[in-house]
Amino acid sequence: MRFLRIFLRIIGVIVLLLILTIATMITTMDDTPYKEMPYYGQWKKQITNVKKDTASASGQLRAGWAKVNITPPSPTPTAGYGKRKGKLYTAVHDSVYVRAMVIDNGGTQAAIIAADLLIVPPTVIKLVQARLTEKEIPFNQVFFGATHSHNSVGGWGTGISSLFFSGEYNPATVERLADAIFQAIVQAKAKLEPVSLTYMESIDKVDIRNRLVGEEGEVDPEIRSAAFVTNSGKKAILSSYAAHSTILNSGNIVLSRDYPGILVDSLEKGRYDFAMYMAGAVGSMGPIEKGSDDFDELKNQAYGVQKALLSNSAIKEKSSGAMLQAITLPLPLRDPSPRLTMSINLRSWVFKKAFGDYPVFVKALRIGNILMVGMPCDFSGELVAGLDAYAKTKGLNLMVTSFNGGYIGYITHDKHFDKDLYETKTMSWYGPYNGAYLQEVIKDIIDKLS
Repeated sequence: MRFLRIFLRIIGVIVLLLILTIATMITTMDDTPYKEMPYYGQWKKQITNVKKDTASASGQLRAGWAKVNITPPSPTPTAGYGKRKGKLYTAVHDSVYVRAMVIDNGGTQAAIIAADLLIVPPTVIKLVQARLTEKEIPFNQVFFGATHSHNSVGGWGTGISSLFFSGEYNPATVERLADAIFQAIVQAKAKLEPVSLTYMESIDKVDIRNRLVGEEGEVDPEIRSAAFVTNSGKKAILSSYAAHSTILNSGNIVLSRDYPGILVDSLEKGRYDFAMYMAGAVGSMGPIEKGSDDFDELKNQAYGVQKALLSNSAIKEKSSGAMLQAITLPLPLRDPSPRLTMSINLRSWVFKKAFGDYPVFVKALRIGNILMVGMPCDFSGELVAGLDAYAKTKGLNLMVTSFNGGYIGYITHDKHFDKDLYETKTMSWYGPYNGAYLQEVIKDIIDKLS
């Protein structure tokens, strides 16, 4: 009996320790309105200090572009689907690239990067930032985006969660991706030529759906493009659309750019010498799969988007002047507190241990009458319409893109925040009201750069 009592006491101590440990790991949701939080005041102070740069707005725009192949020498994990649990891809369906465009107006230089990756990984950004000095183009003047393919290179994530979403961390992969971005910028910068700029806007409602709440929600059906033509007649286009690049399902473990790859290749075989694609406000937005299998669906999605993009009904607005300004600002947020259930949340330190802790920022680039705003998340297409209309009242055409080199999960419309769904529960990490907050952030940027 004495040994039994000792054993039960030991078990009791262990249980108590487990309870105390769990108690230090969990908490409840902080639902303080965002305008009452310290981070809101921090953002307002930052944006107040931004000044519009008009010094070289009357000059001549020049642009150059280049791409660098990032297809791995041997199979890596593919990033995007947790179901794959880090499995290596089995074949190369199509090669993956980093594409760069450098723009110059005689006083300022900026670069745009579009990577055939799930996101632009924070681990890669950390290395790129160290290499981008004044000699090339500083990090604050580089605008990052991704095609958001769920079938591209993995191995770049840190923390426990990366074993599921991007596979086992490989520092050589991170180095190779960072070098490719740097080399693409260097090569594009060496090809600068005078260009004219045209903004293009097309509507494609038949290739996009609201995957979060179906017909109860809205979609962002606009294909937004910036088209460049050099004096020698070469043509380049940068396009953005909101439908997720998830046509290849989790069972197809091949390396691929998904439908944006077919779209870009087709544009380059036809009207344009160079094409880039960036995922737009893809949060809550899915493609409409039509076809006999995944690969047939890829073609149908790509050609559907291309048909709308090149339609005669597309709005075209030629840009006058050579306004060019890039900004990068830290994005203050409340502490991360992802949900375990709809009423129990992880504490911030546990989240950072699992996902890593990297800087979060917002990027903006104004080129002529086009304002690009890059968000560190899957930004919801349901949040864009009002922002788009607001920008137009200021004489700007807005392109909101996701995956700017930081990542904070999904930002959905606040009316969906309490829904027990993947985007709003599993992938909503920074608490409530971020839909309204980040809309205000973008409006503030529009005001400053208009």
